[in-house]
Amino acid sequence: MDVRNQRSEMAISVFGLGYVGCVSAACLAARGNSVVGVDVNPEKTEFIRQGRAPVVEERIGELTAEMVAAGRLTVTEEVAKAVLTTDISIICVGTPSGSGGSLSTQYLERVSAEIGAALANKDGWHIVAYRSTMVPGTCGDILIPILEQASGKTAGMDFGVCVNPEFLREGSSVRDFENPPKTVIGASDERTGTQMTALYAGLPGPRFLVPISVAEMTKYVDNSFHALKVTFGNEIGALCAELGLDSHAVMDIFLADTKLNISPAYLRPGFAFGGSCLPKDVRALTHTARRHDLELPVLQNVLASNEAQLRRAVELVMSLGRRRIGIFGLSFKAGTDDLRESPMVEFAERLIGKGYDVRIYDAHVALSRLMGANRAFIEDRLPHLGDLLTDDIAAVVAHGEVFVAGTAEPEVVAAIDGIAPDRTVIDLVRLPGAAERRLRPGYLGIGW
Repeated sequence: MDVRNQRSEMAISVFGLGYVGCVSAACLAARGNSVVGVDVNPEKTEFIRQGRAPVVEERIGELTAEMVAAGRLTVTEEVAKAVLTTDISIICVGTPSGSGGSLSTQYLERVSAEIGAALANKDGWHIVAYRSTMVPGTCGDILIPILEQASGKTAGMDFGVCVNPEFLREGSSVRDFENPPKTVIGASDERTGTQMTALYAGLPGPRFLVPISVAEMTKYVDNSFHALKVTFGNEIGALCAELGLDSHAVMDIFLADTKLNISPAYLRPGFAFGGSCLPKDVRALTHTARRHDLELPVLQNVLASNEAQLRRAVELVMSLGRRRIGIFGLSFKAGTDDLRESPMVEFAERLIGKGYDVRIYDAHVALSRLMGANRAFIEDRLPHLGDLLTDDIAAVVAHGEVFVAGTAEPEVVAAIDGIAPDRTVIDLVRLPGAAERRLRPGYLGIGW
């Protein structure tokens, strides 16, 4: 489908004509919109005025020249004129690193004040859309107040605000604009969300209309994961080279698995990992690296990060100041009786060691049936398990002041739903309906 034939016919001003702004302006113009670019650097605006792109990028030179010649892409140095003659202002200014790694918002603040001043003199509805990367809270805590103060108007009522992160890669930005992996819009109000969604009508990929702070976080999650992938691949490559293996042959096999490896599997926030495979295999791989005097910081810190997640759960219980704890689920994976390196066992052990009165229910774990490595592990870590474990879920409910959900099996969900509102539930597995549960007093999620 040729998206250029789908004319949305909106008037758009784009502030900041670097990679993101230049590409966004040209591509939006190519979709039938009337676009005016604004930048504090006169060299950039003059380049576009002459039909030349201020950045070097595949297809952007030809597209810019075409749109300028067609009259759909113009430039101005006048902020007020740009705002008063358009329906949407898209902000693409830079957000460089500040001191200590913080985000510098000076350019965002400056352009927001200028746009807000222009909005003070505008009667019609206008949307201010931030495409710049910003940490969660920037828009709501800093930028919207600036817009409201400068305009004397209220966001969501007199004008719209949204965060619309971009997913463009330098070198293929035009292609990425036309074929985005997704479209994310965090809007201040329904009208803004509807109009911004219409701006991208016809483009492929899923669309997400979310709270502003969620949209702000999206780009950071993506880029951090991309950085993690690059580093992971490089560390595997370094170890493979040391062992005389072709890392690309190894990774070809890894990448072919789209069920567990390149997939949503294991990427949902929750409790620590455990079991008979992951901990020991990470230990073995990093030990192999050490034997070859190879530094692999990411892989060597996987278990440290896992330990930090376990510690967060213990500290969450401790912060509540209650002593009687009911735990639902003990095995490392629901539906099994495998207790080897189960983080729930470690969790229970730490609470007991700190003097908490613990009772545990797991329908699949019976002390009389445990054998082999499973039994040896429990005898070593929780020798008094028989005094703590019960097959009577009602007894755990009657005992506890704080309940920890380590499984989402139906009988556990039903029991938790019947717990009195003055008790606290700590959810380590994201129980069904967690989004609604978050709104209730006494419910605490480990990562949501």
